[in-house]
Amino acid sequence: MAIDSTGIVLEIQRMSTEDGPGIRTTVFMKGCPLKCVWCHNPESINPKPQVQWIGARCIGCKTCVQACPNGALTFDDGIHINRTVCKGCGRCTEVCPSTAMELLGKQWSADALVQELLKDSAYFGTSGGGVTISGGESTFQAHFVKKVLVELKHHGIHTAIDTCGICNQHTLDMLLPHVDLVLYDLKEMDPLKHQQFTGKSNYRVLNNIKYILSFMKEHLFPREVWIRTPLIPGKTARDENIVAIAHEINNLLSINPKVITRWDLCAFNNLCKDKYTRLGLEWELAHTPLLTKEELSHFEALAKQHCNNPAIVKTSGSTRIEDDEAPVTKPKKKLGC
Repeated sequence: MAIDSTGIVLEIQRMSTEDGPGIRTTVFMKGCPLKCVWCHNPESINPKPQVQWIGARCIGCKTCVQACPNGALTFDDGIHINRTVCKGCGRCTEVCPSTAMELLGKQWSADALVQELLKDSAYFGTSGGGVTISGGESTFQAHFVKKVLVELKHHGIHTAIDTCGICNQHTLDMLLPHVDLVLYDLKEMDPLKHQQFTGKSNYRVLNNIKYILSFMKEHLFPREVWIRTPLIPGKTARDENIVAIAHEINNLLSINPKVITRWDLCAFNNLCKDKYTRLGLEWELAHTPLLTKEELSHFEALAKQHCNNPAIVKTSGSTRIEDDEAPVTKPKKKLGC
């Protein structure tokens, strides 16, 4: 089987309502060129399969330790994974009787993945939904993703890709004709801060969104773009950043005025803390509080004030409960941006 006919998929998430219109099935791919300090899917950054141990399920039988062909596992008041030795083969997950060992990342053929996704087509038709390819980074395994998108379009499924914009334009040329919607991250306008927060400059990000809008003027697909901005306390959630992104969106609207139909302000959440622990990582934002309702409303008002089309500004995510205030909750999503 050709290498680009298979891909490493982290997870298939059904019944999603935040990754495009309608009820959607989101495919989270492995591999991302960025290392955002707020990443809510740290298990998606590494392109290779990884193993994690879920202590609450473990019965202490040590079957996994004995089965590991590389001697990567030891037991001392819990399973310890030597990640410099672990090859992610998944043998430990196959023998674990309590599912305490999990393999993050599974190899799929393009045909098998499409058939799995088509099982949800009834939901797509009734809700105006479809399939979103996310990550990680949707363009990281571009040849495989293209095969999946082509087959989905052949079956009349609405398609979307969620991208951070770090890819070459040849990759965009390859994927865009098979996509209805592009979910595009504009995280930070200051290039030095973007480098600090994500590990990469935003130079290619800003160039590629302009390229996509120009591409759309000459081609039938994609049909629309949603801009997404993560609101991270102490990082991207700054007045000057939101104003700068609004001005950038205004510039983009001048290139192709009708195709940017939504600007999502995605509130920070800290539900991923355990993911870092299971991967043996420390998370810089583990003790960072959620935004308050007032803070989220402030950024929403600021975005609408400076965006030439304020109707496209939306917010999502939970806010912090203060005093006796009732929780204010909007639909949660896996925040890959």
